[in-house]
Amino acid sequence: MSALFKISEHPIAALCLAVGVLSCAKFVLKAANVLLQTFVLPGTSLKKYGAGKGAWAVVTGASEGIGKEFSLQLAKKGFNVLVSARNAAALDALVAEIESSSPPNNKVQAKAVVMDFSSLEDAEKWRAFAAALEGLDIGVLVNNVGKSHTAPVYFAEAADQEVEDILRINVNANVRVTKFILPRMVERRRGLILNMGSFSGTGIPSPMLATYAGTKAFLSAFTASLAAEVKDKGVDVQCLNTYFVVSNMSKIRRANITTPTPKDYVRSVLNKIGLSCGALWTGRPNVSTPYWSHAIIDYAMNLVGWKMLFIRYTHSLHKSIRKRYLRKLEREAKKQ
Repeated sequence: MSALFKISEHPIAALCLAVGVLSCAKFVLKAANVLLQTFVLPGTSLKKYGAGKGAWAVVTGASEGIGKEFSLQLAKKGFNVLVSARNAAALDALVAEIESSSPPNNKVQAKAVVMDFSSLEDAEKWRAFAAALEGLDIGVLVNNVGKSHTAPVYFAEAADQEVEDILRINVNANVRVTKFILPRMVERRRGLILNMGSFSGTGIPSPMLATYAGTKAFLSAFTASLAAEVKDKGVDVQCLNTYFVVSNMSKIRRANITTPTPKDYVRSVLNKIGLSCGALWTGRPNVSTPYWSHAIIDYAMNLVGWKMLFIRYTHSLHKSIRKRYLRKLEREAKKQ
């Protein structure tokens, strides 16, 4: 009683104590929810979007890596799949793999549309792409197509065509494809749109990947805005905040604790639909960081909250990568 009486005589101390208790409670609640979402709670069932009921999934950038894996796993979940990318041979092989691996009692269809998503002015190709979507009951759209810089580079030194292609593919093409598909999802009052984000832009600004990071920041804002528009229309929209994954884009060939294979990464995404995981309560609506180690990194970065620290680290990392890249080019030039 005497201790309580003394605190009551010091309102500033009482206020500080209350703020401290609330801060601790918030920390514990957030940490518990991040852990629950990342390791325990299941995401929304894909049956909500038509899995096993004749619905289609559309996957762009599907010829390899994450896009290919989305196509395969969505087919295994019972979706018919339309795949699109530039590499016709790779798409044909993927279609054959999807159709041959589907069980006899639950056959799925697959079809391919060859598309260069950087060619925004190719009206004939875009009409063909739109025509391929006609009449399909599309339940899922995975906007996976994307392009990054060949290597980290200062914006002032970046090749004009590379900058233009990154903008065309990561922004314009993804928006255009979404515009094709979303109206019919709204009509059916059912749909899921997954936009591929990145720690570069969706997480923090990334020096020496300025254009790429800017497009991923755009996708994060686009996702949150769109999600609010269609939330009451039965359509869910998420931006996937992704750290490194084994792929041609990342140029990483071996998986490790923070760099999963495309198979493991996509499995985590499809198991955590509708959950924020590591992005929970970080001021980024409709962003999800589903892979477990990415989730922990994302949570820790936002817990520290000192963004400039991570920007400086990223800048230093990219300068190192740039030096190694230039040395490699020098070695290759000497061999010729």
